[in-house]
Amino acid sequence: MAGGSPAEVRSACPYCGTGCGVLLRRDGAGGLEVRGDPDHPANRGRLCSKGLALGETLGLEGRLLAPQVNGQETDWDSALDLVAAKFRQAVEEHGPGSVGFYLSGQMLTEDYYVANKLMKGFLGSANIDTNSRLCMASTVAGHKRAFGTDTVPGTYEDLDQADLIVLAGSNLAWCHPVLYQRILAAREARGTRLVVIDPRRTASCDQADMHLKLRAGSDVALFNHLLAALHEGGALDAEFLQHVHGLGEALDAANAADAAVTGLEEAEIAAFCNLWMRTEKVVTVFSQGVNQSTSGADKVNAILNCHLATGRIGKPGCGPFSVTGQPNAMGGREVGGLANMLACHMDLENPQHRAAVQAFWGAPAMPERAGLKAVDLFRAAGNERLKALWIIHTNPAVTMPEADAVAAAIKACDFTVVSDITAATDTARLADVLLPAAAWAEKDGTVTNSDRTISRQRAVLPPPGQARADWDILADAGRRMGWGAAFDYQSPAQIFREHAALSGIAGSFGLDFDISRLSTLSDTDYEGLAPVRWPVSRSRQGGRFFADGRFFHPDGKARMLPVRWRPPAAAQDRRYPFRLNTGRIRDQWHTMTRTARAPRLSGHLAEPFADIHPEDARRLGLRPAELLRLSSPEGQAILRARITADVQPGDLFVPIHWTGETAPSARIDTLVAAATDPVSGQPESKGAVVAAERWQPAWYGFAVSCRPMAPRTEYWAVARTGAGYRAELAGLAPLADLEAVARDLFALPQADVQVMTDRRKGIARLALHQDGKVMAALFTAQEPVAVRRDYLAGLPGTCAAAVLTGVPATGQPDPGPVVCACFSVGANTILQAIESGGLMSVADVGAALQAGTNCGSCRPDIAGLLARRPFRQAAE
Repeated sequence: MAGGSPAEVRSACPYCGTGCGVLLRRDGAGGLEVRGDPDHPANRGRLCSKGLALGETLGLEGRLLAPQVNGQETDWDSALDLVAAKFRQAVEEHGPGSVGFYLSGQMLTEDYYVANKLMKGFLGSANIDTNSRLCMASTVAGHKRAFGTDTVPGTYEDLDQADLIVLAGSNLAWCHPVLYQRILAAREARGTRLVVIDPRRTASCDQADMHLKLRAGSDVALFNHLLAALHEGGALDAEFLQHVHGLGEALDAANAADAAVTGLEEAEIAAFCNLWMRTEKVVTVFSQGVNQSTSGADKVNAILNCHLATGRIGKPGCGPFSVTGQPNAMGGREVGGLANMLACHMDLENPQHRAAVQAFWGAPAMPERAGLKAVDLFRAAGNERLKALWIIHTNPAVTMPEADAVAAAIKACDFTVVSDITAATDTARLADVLLPAAAWAEKDGTVTNSDRTISRQRAVLPPPGQARADWDILADAGRRMGWGAAFDYQSPAQIFREHAALSGIAGSFGLDFDISRLSTLSDTDYEGLAPVRWPVSRSRQGGRFFADGRFFHPDGKARMLPVRWRPPAAAQDRRYPFRLNTGRIRDQWHTMTRTARAPRLSGHLAEPFADIHPEDARRLGLRPAELLRLSSPEGQAILRARITADVQPGDLFVPIHWTGETAPSARIDTLVAAATDPVSGQPESKGAVVAAERWQPAWYGFAVSCRPMAPRTEYWAVARTGAGYRAELAGLAPLADLEAVARDLFALPQADVQVMTDRRKGIARLALHQDGKVMAALFTAQEPVAVRRDYLAGLPGTCAAAVLTGVPATGQPDPGPVVCACFSVGANTILQAIESGGLMSVADVGAALQAGTNCGSCRPDIAGLLARRPFRQAAE
């Protein structure tokens, strides 16, 4: 489908669940130019820093180009014959429960559909789960308990129309920046109030009217107190409550709540309750801070209770709103890509639903009970109950809780298949069979975003080598297993039509997900399909749910649940006194398989870190930029310390993104216990307990190179730069031979060596030159290395004779650390513009430099730079 010009193609961004539209143009050199689609309803032309950098993440470097069996390249026939034989053998000898699939929200709906059909309908097992289990399973459980189905009630338009928006456990400014900018636009236009509920101060607090810095895990107590206050204040909607069961029991639980467990002042809680009570149009946006908990489903229902009790649901500007973390987590939910779901929001354990799906598929066998959810799936792999495992587009050896145990389980499994675009992941390195899959911009299908909008993701580049689309790989495997007719797919359009037709059966049962009107799309219509919000049935098109009081429980009524606060599964004690909160950073995504390829996305935060409160740092004797070792009963990690009051005393925050490929000591999920919500099965990724201590190496190092490095130290973290690579290093053994270490690190045996040492200060520096150009440099010290990192990162490949000074010469430009990744604007550039131009506001900086004018997620950092200037303080 044509986009803004004849050469552009409309597609969808492959990152978060916002579902932004993009316009893609081939650049003539094998890559793409990318811009936001101004006509897409999700983003209206905006993109975040990650979306803008999509063109920089493409290329053949590191791509898996051919199937591999036991590390050796082979052909597709040999690889898929082996896969088919191993899975059939496992089922025949050990039963359907001996096989499993672990999928990803990166898969397109058509891919997901074929995988779910193959596993549940033909292999006869419900052991198919997805990394969405780590993301939004608690929301699914909460929705189903309250509404009868996994229904998102509202739309993005509600953000434009609300008078109060509450962000609960969501750093929307960094994790969904396009939506956050939409809220700020509404705030500018109509004065929308913003409340952030989060144990730490985040970028989302920058524009907030109120920040409730509650104790980690206490959301249920806070929303229970809100429900009790709404009842006491006469704010319940008696007419709407005729459509709701369970008010009395929910109020009993709410009235018994002890708000003191939140750690908030009574006045703070009262102000929040009063604001919520007196504002008719309220949207509560929630995400991982709510979901990733052993009481995640109860947190969701505590939020839903407040909206149901007041009737603030399904109306313009009203409702609870779950924002998802992956581009097609919603599509996976729709096709039944979770172990406890069937397809099209039908229930696996409902005999009528199961029989209908079995008949539609012509399936020989259907499981009658839920399969193994993610944590249990990998435990089964480790204890030999699972004999064959297929992992698609995800990296569980890094992202699952107890990651070391999961890696061991994958390695121990009799037969493991991994489909991915690269062999260079922690998980892919453990596979018996590697299958090369098509990547974003090479594959064709649909995705569904957080507000139920289905968008087309279109192929504009050919898959390299022997890479194939996931649906094609799965269907081929199904045919080789003996089910030729059921998996005789020729195109994603054919699969989509089948999926849409099956949804008509769900609609006939009175369920929410029905896109049956799309089941007759021709291939041409499918190719040109514009974004459309479901349902798309003969009786209903898009829109909101539940304003009419009709829900999807058998009696047509909603359910309020009596939920009670429970502490996190692991208790802090003298041995493990810190609560570990994990999450994303602004410019990276998941395990950086894609984002780490774009140098500007590593410019803002290039190294894994742990945020620690100043009081805790003082107690540990920890100074800025030193290294911190964290340990738990499950594992340990080493990270750079960032001392900040953004976190509370006793809390730590660490990002999730680093892997064995980029920073082996910072695989954070090695620290996290596999405790799960008893309803949703979602792990408690934000509630682990850890010990922390200052880690004191014999030396610290910083390195830059024009080529990949091979660190062999106890601590290292590598990031890509525009000129090559940069690395942070630290080692326990003293540096006896700096040149030997450098030549091993950089693999440049013929380069000329330049050395500078200062024994009194404990500093040693070395540069390698070739043909008059800097090829690499290593800076070491007994304390954290003090050099201009961003300046040095740009020197490889240049004639910089004074590289070992570590600072630019007078008059030489030094943009400083990246603040705005969208336009690659550094801190020093902004500070110089503030001083020389007399800039007084974030808007002034944007007008002068463009910084902060796109996704806006850097605006709090720009405000911080403005606040540092002496003239700014004097002017105020």
